[in-house]
Amino acid sequence: MKKFITLAFVISPLLVSAQDDLMKKIESNHSYVTTPNAPSAKKEEVKEKKKYEFNTIIDLEHTSVRNQASSGTCWSYSTNSFLESEMMRMGKEPIELSQIYSAHCVYLEKADAYVRMHGSVAWGDGGEAHDVINMYAKYGAVPQEVYTGLQYGTTKNKFAEMMAILKSVLDAVVSNPNGHLTPSWKKAYEDVLNSYLGEMPGRFRFDNKWYTPKSFAEQRVGIHPEDYVELSSFISDPPYKKMMLMVPDNWAFQRVYNVQMEDLTDVIDYALNKGFTVAWGADVSEKYFSWKNGVAYVPEKDYDDMDDSEKKYMFDGPKDERIITPELRQKAFDNYETTDDHGMHIVGMAEDQNGRKYYIVKNSWGDKNDYKGYIYVSRAYVRYKTTSILLHKNGVPSPLRNKMNF
Repeated sequence: MKKFITLAFVISPLLVSAQDDLMKKIESNHSYVTTPNAPSAKKEEVKEKKKYEFNTIIDLEHTSVRNQASSGTCWSYSTNSFLESEMMRMGKEPIELSQIYSAHCVYLEKADAYVRMHGSVAWGDGGEAHDVINMYAKYGAVPQEVYTGLQYGTTKNKFAEMMAILKSVLDAVVSNPNGHLTPSWKKAYEDVLNSYLGEMPGRFRFDNKWYTPKSFAEQRVGIHPEDYVELSSFISDPPYKKMMLMVPDNWAFQRVYNVQMEDLTDVIDYALNKGFTVAWGADVSEKYFSWKNGVAYVPEKDYDDMDDSEKKYMFDGPKDERIITPELRQKAFDNYETTDDHGMHIVGMAEDQNGRKYYIVKNSWGDKNDYKGYIYVSRAYVRYKTTSILLHKNGVPSPLRNKMNF
């Protein structure tokens, strides 16, 4: 074990949370005048211009904003938030679901995949929206108050050390020093996981009633995993058929439905109008995604082609957007401009003062931005930078459902 721990701390700097790296990458994405030391004259100048003025069109029921902190668990926070909205849509009392319970289940399954694939599966704390649905089906769910996953002396998630140690255990197993694998490696791995996150509850009391994770999922959450579908859009694969979602965090090799690019936003629009929220996976590491300002759009010019003034005032009001084509979307994915960065939860729709539509997106980075934890994302951005969406099948228009036979 001492050798494992030594190796873990040697590689730990390489495994600093991808979440932390992402936040550092985009922290400067905001308008010049929003910085504390902006000249007062410049602030007055911008006051005369129209900034964003959003009018809410649809605002579906959802729970409060949470903070995933220093962990790559956006996929679990966003999809559990989505499930909480599903409970509300079905007329059930919303209960905060344990995001780390879902993550714990995934890390058990991912370990098996890592060893079976001889270490040739991306390792880390990332995942996909379908992981939460799959773990719900296999392991059930528990309330957040029953399982916080904070067993290591902190009040917020901080996963880098844990993930480094877990990887060192798995890499030792994959190296196969005994010439064959023993059943003991799983216990060693689970012991580390339990030390950091706590043992998963087998039976627990909630609201003066006893549950198991499976009975809680059935009786209190009440969703049916088979009712949820995942969609993406790539011209590299035939439309309206299932394809492999080719992103590193798809460790489970899940197949998703491939639709036309315009279908992505058509489905989201239809779903929101019918009362269904949407779990959304996307690239957010673009200069035109501003967490601070709470706005994401696709400017007509590439960032590198902008002058200093255009860069400074990118988020000071509505701008014309680039026309997104399926070819442009595919090219961005193929050359790594679009990567599978982040999972969020689409809960509504708004329009700016010029009538342009935006999706209201609930994030899991706390409430320290201009819109208290929410961000307004343009249709063009969603068409360009979406990696996948997940929603109830009844949130998909019937003509599309018929094409995909579900």
